[in-house]
Amino acid sequence: MTAARALQVSLATADDTAEFGQALATLLRAGDLVILAGDLGAGKTTLTQGIAAGLGVRGPITSPTFVIARVHPSLRGGPDLVHVDAYRLGSFTELDDMDLDTEIESAVTIVEWGEGMAEELMDSHLLIRLTADPETETRLVQVMPKGPRWSSPATRAVLAALLEDEDE
Repeated sequence: MTAARALQVSLATADDTAEFGQALATLLRAGDLVILAGDLGAGKTTLTQGIAAGLGVRGPITSPTFVIARVHPSLRGGPDLVHVDAYRLGSFTELDDMDLDTEIESAVTIVEWGEGMAEELMDSHLLIRLTADPETETRLVQVMPKGPRWSSPATRAVLAALLEDEDE
């Protein structure tokens, strides 16, 4: 299978990033893994807050400086959200020791700072890289769908349409 082309969108403000997260949540379901990458301040937590709002989970969603993983239960019967901050983790083994596999099939799991280690959790995942312009709030968001869950032409078309709608 050839690597899928990255899809991207430019978002002008932090509010746009949160709104994009809400829209992205409409595509997510139990068992989905989203891996977020980007420098400090790139918008990873803001995107997660938007996804959480779209999923309708109990918050608040914070950058978990002291808590590495937190489960946010659904308030409307949908999947829970597992929010992981892998910033202080050094390897997949440390991530695996958190026993995320007990929740991963029944929740949407988001791993901030997970690129290079969280991919082993699931064959299918969305890798999302955020890059913030240091002069403005503008963020470039690249979405790289990986694996069977995201490889069907119909699913990729819906994802591409979502990104096009946000770019307008």
